[in-house]
Amino acid sequence: MSRLVRRKGFTLVEIMIVVAIIALLAAIAIPNLLRARLNANEAAAIASLRTISTACESFRAAQSPVTYPANLAVLGSATPPYIDATLAGGTKQGYTFTYALVSANQYTCTAAPVTANVTGSRTFFVDESGVLRLNNAAGNPIE
Repeated sequence: MSRLVRRKGFTLVEIMIVVAIIALLAAIAIPNLLRARLNANEAAAIASLRTISTACESFRAAQSPVTYPANLAVLGSATPPYIDATLAGGTKQGYTFTYALVSANQYTCTAAPVTANVTGSRTFFVDESGVLRLNNAAGNPIE
């Protein structure tokens, strides 16, 4: 008596079809995820620049004679701190923050991506006016 034995499982063709479908979905989804991450980093950089601007104004109001802070570390080391330690270090969420005290009544702060077109594609700028600006490729503010 001969009995047909049926084995349960997947054939090689079925497994290859599933792998091909997964690869196709990944090819579509990964660029969208990278773009979403880049947009999130840019939004965080804008929020951080607003935080720095507000912190500078708060710091200036508490000084006698009035002056802006010398650097970001001063804002982070105050008691209580005006900004968090990560931001005071100058790098946060894929952006590098460059603060410069121009005079007692002027400062500039620029947020540039650590790796262009990976952590961000735009550079942002704020000064004592509190107006956030987009920088061009040369680093000059666009009005």
